[in-house]
Amino acid sequence: MTETTQRKPRADPGEIVAVVRRVIAENGREYVWYYAAAAACLVAVAATTAFSAWIMRDVVDQIFYSRRADLIVLICALVFGAFAVRGIATYGQAVILAKVGNNLVARYQQRLFDHLMRLDIGFFNENRSGYLAAQINQNVAGIRDLMGITLTTVARDIVSLIGLAIVMVVQDPVLSIIAFLIGPPLVFAVDRLMRRLRRITRESVEINSRLIGAMQEATQGIMVVKAFTMESQLSRKMAELIANAEARSNKIARVSERLTPIAEVLAGLAVAGVIAYAGYRSAYGDQMPGAVLSFITALLLAYDPARRLAKAQVSLERALVNARMIYEILDLEPRQRDAPDATQLVVTKGEVRFSNVSFGYSDIMPVLHDVSFVAGAGRTTAIVGASGAGKSTLTALLERFHDLGGGSISIDGQDISRVTKTSLRGAIAYVSQQPYLFEGTIRDNIRYGRETASDAEVEEAARLAAADEFIRQQAEGYDTLVGENGVTLSGGQRQRISIARAIVRQAPILLLDEATSALDTESEARVQEALGTIMQGRTVIVIAHRLSTVVGADSIVVLEQGRVVEEGTHQALLADPHGVYARFTRVQNVKGLGLVDDIKQGAGPRKPVKRATSGRGDAA
Repeated sequence: MTETTQRKPRADPGEIVAVVRRVIAENGREYVWYYAAAAACLVAVAATTAFSAWIMRDVVDQIFYSRRADLIVLICALVFGAFAVRGIATYGQAVILAKVGNNLVARYQQRLFDHLMRLDIGFFNENRSGYLAAQINQNVAGIRDLMGITLTTVARDIVSLIGLAIVMVVQDPVLSIIAFLIGPPLVFAVDRLMRRLRRITRESVEINSRLIGAMQEATQGIMVVKAFTMESQLSRKMAELIANAEARSNKIARVSERLTPIAEVLAGLAVAGVIAYAGYRSAYGDQMPGAVLSFITALLLAYDPARRLAKAQVSLERALVNARMIYEILDLEPRQRDAPDATQLVVTKGEVRFSNVSFGYSDIMPVLHDVSFVAGAGRTTAIVGASGAGKSTLTALLERFHDLGGGSISIDGQDISRVTKTSLRGAIAYVSQQPYLFEGTIRDNIRYGRETASDAEVEEAARLAAADEFIRQQAEGYDTLVGENGVTLSGGQRQRISIARAIVRQAPILLLDEATSALDTESEARVQEALGTIMQGRTVIVIAHRLSTVVGADSIVVLEQGRVVEEGTHQALLADPHGVYARFTRVQNVKGLGLVDDIKQGAGPRKPVKRATSGRGDAA
């Protein structure tokens, strides 16, 4: 938390009104009748509360002092009716506000998710997913609380307080002045507390978000935790976060509840003063006791709404922090937008052309420099180079996960910056090095490639991806639920499901980003066989470290430090013994035809020739 943030003053009433007005403007039409019904119930509660104080004068004066037996039934019926109405109204407003509040939470959860899906990749690179999810879960209830507190404050507490104040003034104006003397010091105390609460609440949300996010990440990476015996390290880290979260929660409790003893002391002084004045006047005067008892009843009943109104500012301040943090996300504008005149991409052949492409993730981190090459339509183009050369960045730029720093990328002559992102990405199937499976069944995960795919198309895609056999061996076949990110499946099985997802997409352009580099030999053989099925007749761009997987490509583009340094076929590039590609092949011991060429010929993957080395590893 920066010093600037710490010194921010509390939100003024105008800011609270602005946020509440925005929430009402966004949701008012949906809930106007619900809130009207809840407000009616709350007004009924307030009216019956004031009536309970008012009727006490007649209870004392008419029944006990004047002994009017004829009024006992009527007064008792009125008292019973007031309590019955208050009970029913309290139940009604509680159920209505709970229903509306739960729907508000659900509405904003959906709205937040939809908005997050529209944000660009850069946002997610800058924000940890666990922290983001935890922060949203904590803050989304702020919208509900803001509306609920506002309604109950206005419709119940203010109305109750006004009604009881009228009763007090009518019964005894002088006593009313004594009672109202607690107002100014109470307002001053609330104002002082608010100056601290906003900062502490924001700090608490952020600390708790870090805590929940760290727990989520630890459980997701449990295999790494176990493998590196990180349990004690993470436990110490979690203990520190938990202690900080506990300390902030305790601080919020101390600051928030500090109002209670202040209010109690002030109320005690007011009630004691009223009783003292009324007692002396009753002892030395001829005033009827009913009015004084009614006044004291109204004063005691007024204490609760007055206390709630004082604490409402505390609750509003906390809810306002939560609501504002939600709107900070909702108000984020995607950095990448479709051009105003963007058209739908129409792929006729599938030629992909990179023309003088430059890009950097920041001004001081250039990645690509004037990269130009053509991925021929219906042909396989491999991109090779050392780690950090910019290979995966090229695929990210083709998918428009980032905007170019310079140059252009076109598909069949159409600049991808002038077409809609949806139509662009719909024309591309992507298989990554680390396949990601989502919550749901195996069938669901394959169908994510194309939502309209039938069950038959899903199963045919799995068969072509060499996945049908192991899927049918699962407990419930295609309807088997996958564990978190497919943890119950092997790496090769997850990869084949991701390939089936790419097949069912039926896209004319295929991106393969290190699709087999993390697999064992047997899994790699099966995955390469599956890839061979979907490569036929498509424009394929292959990112690879291991040259043995791409030596049969139609064209190989060699990147070094973000620049194209060589381009050609495997044999043509080997013709220059001093070239970068030739150096890579010597390091990796690649010779002759490789997997891509074998796949095209239907011969299955061929194992690279093994040679004795001098202990050098995979330098590419």
